[in-house]
Amino acid sequence: MARKAKALGFDVVVATRINQHQKKIEGEGFRVVPLSLDRKSKNPFKEIAAILDIAKIYRWEKPDLIHHVALKPVLYGSVAARLAGIKKVINAFAGMGFVFIAKGGVAQALRPFLVMAFRLLLNHSSSHVVLQNHDDQELFQQLGIGKPERTYLIKGSGVSMTDFPVAGEPTGTPIATFVGRMLWDKGVGELVEAARLLKEKGITITVQLVGTPDPANPKSIPQEILEGWKNEGVIEWLGHREDIADLWEASHIAVLPSYREGLPKSLLEAASCGRPMVATDVPGCRELVNEGSNGLLIPSQDAERLAEALEKLATDPTLRKKYGKQARLDVEASYSEEAVSEAIGLLYQQLSTANG
Repeated sequence: MARKAKALGFDVVVATRINQHQKKIEGEGFRVVPLSLDRKSKNPFKEIAAILDIAKIYRWEKPDLIHHVALKPVLYGSVAARLAGIKKVINAFAGMGFVFIAKGGVAQALRPFLVMAFRLLLNHSSSHVVLQNHDDQELFQQLGIGKPERTYLIKGSGVSMTDFPVAGEPTGTPIATFVGRMLWDKGVGELVEAARLLKEKGITITVQLVGTPDPANPKSIPQEILEGWKNEGVIEWLGHREDIADLWEASHIAVLPSYREGLPKSLLEAASCGRPMVATDVPGCRELVNEGSNGLLIPSQDAERLAEALEKLATDPTLRKKYGKQARLDVEASYSEEAVSEAIGLLYQQLSTANG
């Protein structure tokens, strides 16, 4: 999205927490401004300081257009934009996050207050909302968040079909791969249980997990549990990997039993490589996975049905090839990086030329 804005002639500033990719971002011609925003902070004084920090940046930069990405930046950034008098703001959601997924506890108690805050902030004339799937669009309409005429459906951030080319199936034992953060809400626990069921049944398949825990998320899976599963021999845990395209080339099936998504990047990349998918029938996943066309959809939090779906694909190479071919065609039609950047570029141009 930043590349598209630059190509359209915008001076692009990336405001983010600085970790390890500052030079890479600057190498593409973007200015980087450090943010004090902390995902896991619950200290109200730190949170207020973060909002004021963002507002200070906005007053200094005087942007013509702001693009917030993800739930907390949308919330805090929208407050800061109001404080700084910014007139044009894009608020993009990559999914509804832990607060909207969790049942019970603090998260559910916070939900009504979060909905109220979003109504106040995102219904303002300066706010334009970007969602990644039809389910979230319908949810926002039901909750009265965002004005329909200023709400847009743009399916994810796209995938580079050059970086994730079609690859023929490898030989050997079928491999089902999960790529993502090690969170309970991603369905990792159900996937491990499904792997146990398949092992007990004598089905020849390897289930591998790729990714690391996310300590800032309340649903992060402790490393000792992951190590225990690995030592048990029920799954292979590969940890963090950068060579995702190579992993899909070495895999037969992509699996994501998540409880809710925006538009899952890992499945997009797998589909671009021509891999059949197994995912839960939940918002985000069902936007991309079409039952019986490019993959299989199973109920959320159902290890038995997940095991059945994995067995079906593990034992039927013809079906895998059929679904994988269609997955690639679907990406070409709707989810390529070019298609998504064109959609966001049109929105940037529309807002930059609009009055107000």
